[in-house]
Amino acid sequence: MEKYQVLLYYNYVNIDDPESYAEEHKTFCDSLGLKGRILVAKEGINGTVSGTINATQAYMDAMHADSRFSDMPFKIDEADGHAFKKMKVKPRSELVTLRLGEEDINPREVTGNYLEPKAFYQAMKDDNTIVIDARNDYEYDLGHFRGAIRPEIRTFRELPQWIKEHKEKFKDKQILTYCTGGIRCEKFSGWLLEQGFENVNQLHGGIATYAKDPETKGQLWDGKMYVFDERISVPINQVEHVIVGKDYFDGTPCERYINCGNPECNKQIICSEENEHKYLGGCTHECRTHPRNRYIDQNQLSNDEIEARLNAITKEEQAI
Repeated sequence: MEKYQVLLYYNYVNIDDPESYAEEHKTFCDSLGLKGRILVAKEGINGTVSGTINATQAYMDAMHADSRFSDMPFKIDEADGHAFKKMKVKPRSELVTLRLGEEDINPREVTGNYLEPKAFYQAMKDDNTIVIDARNDYEYDLGHFRGAIRPEIRTFRELPQWIKEHKEKFKDKQILTYCTGGIRCEKFSGWLLEQGFENVNQLHGGIATYAKDPETKGQLWDGKMYVFDERISVPINQVEHVIVGKDYFDGTPCERYINCGNPECNKQIICSEENEHKYLGGCTHECRTHPRNRYIDQNQLSNDEIEARLNAITKEEQAI
């Protein structure tokens, strides 16, 4: 069976015509048989692609042959097959959606101090350190660095406002921040500096690089890392695995994500297979009884079966 790889990468560099480049790049990726999601903006490129080892190597070689991306690092994961269903290359106004407006940051000009995995590991153990997770709350809930702060945000663009509302917590502290591959921290750490924070550090290469470091071996990470592809999550800590995810319905340890069966909700919830069946794949009663509930359609449930499960849920809730 042919072996596959998943590549994660980004580079902040000037791209004059993102629309034309995206179109040409899509044709190139298709010619290699790659699948994935790539964003192109005037400020650079951000992508994750999967393909055979030969195809992904050809892609990396071609990108490095372009002077704009000659030193662009790739994070590489082995895979059993494609991690995506399609190949998408889209032009965007920015690589990560912060929408800072006049406060926008150019990481080539200002960004936080880079810490390699070993230095980040040591800094996390400093009593005067604050570790801020720069990802979304559903990413944090599946796994995070031990003791890291969980900002109450659903999207990355909410993070600056959250920081402004809690600014006093971070005053006079050494700040460490991290994200999946490093791209969000490039801008976030620079924005922190612009806001007057002085000792701002970011995990160089993100969690994906930390996971493969031979010295830290992913230690001080609990749970799994959320990824934006078909795998959903990947392990990080090579020494011990501590489950931090909790089932949405009963709070038991769980690391399985699903989307709510109601396509108009589509909320991501951590849920066991048993509870997915029990609750008809819906996060609320309204979602369970939604006329387009995907779980019901996919499992071809009869009206009698649906009613029986809903009644069982009602009886259980009344007993509590």
